[in-house]
Amino acid sequence: MDKRILVPTDFSKNALNAVRYALDLYKKQNCEFYFLNIFRVDSYTTDTLIIPEPGSAPYEAAKTKSEESFSKLLDMLKLHHDNPKHTYHTISTYNFLSEAFKQTISKKDIDLVVMGTQGATGARGVIFGSNTVNAMEKIRECPVLAVPEDVRFSTPQEIVFPTDYKSAFKRRELSYLIEVAKMHDAAIRVLYVAKNPDLNDNQENNKQLLEDILESVDHSFHTLTEKDVSDGITSFVESRNSDMIAFINRKHFFFGNVFSKPLVKEIGYDATVPVLALH
Repeated sequence: MDKRILVPTDFSKNALNAVRYALDLYKKQNCEFYFLNIFRVDSYTTDTLIIPEPGSAPYEAAKTKSEESFSKLLDMLKLHHDNPKHTYHTISTYNFLSEAFKQTISKKDIDLVVMGTQGATGARGVIFGSNTVNAMEKIRECPVLAVPEDVRFSTPQEIVFPTDYKSAFKRRELSYLIEVAKMHDAAIRVLYVAKNPDLNDNQENNKQLLEDILESVDHSFHTLTEKDVSDGITSFVESRNSDMIAFINRKHFFFGNVFSKPLVKEIGYDATVPVLALH
């Protein structure tokens, strides 16, 4: 069964880096890649109430520009990433980012979204940065992998999975993480960051459940006594040279008042390794 992967692009260097990362991560799998460009029409902004019509000169010019950029991208991929296991599709659309994501994910039955974390800086209509973080928060149908601009692909050997053990784990939530780990023989390092390292009975039970779910992959459990969760995760990742951070993006865990700021925002804006948000 082919994996279906959506990679939004604004044709910036950062977006191209995310494309390359996705192609390398899935080098050995049969995949269909859907590249999505949300084009903007110069004389219109989302604030103006008039929406440019297909067929109007500004709309068609912007669409043509998007399609030309895609043909350059595909030529380049043919040259540097010619993989018989991969098929490429392009989608040029004038739409709101969240709407374009929603439609494409459901129409194309997407398994994973891969995004860069910064856009072409200062460019108008740029769709990354805070948009990547929003996508990680809003997309609930499939996992989202955010790839920082300076990260070059190397085979993941260690994936850090931060958790507070406060809610029970479900196998299907973690199936994607296990799949990536198996694909690259990577180890999963479960990380608990808290001022008080002791677990209550409920947390112990959830930890045991996690142990059972991860039994088919190399994994280990770690505890850090640190008052700031995102600092704790960052220092753990840096000290071990880990390759990826994965977490379950549950509303009450990341958006409740467990933390002063949502963790996805803190890690998302300041990531030094790819971040995988599972749902």
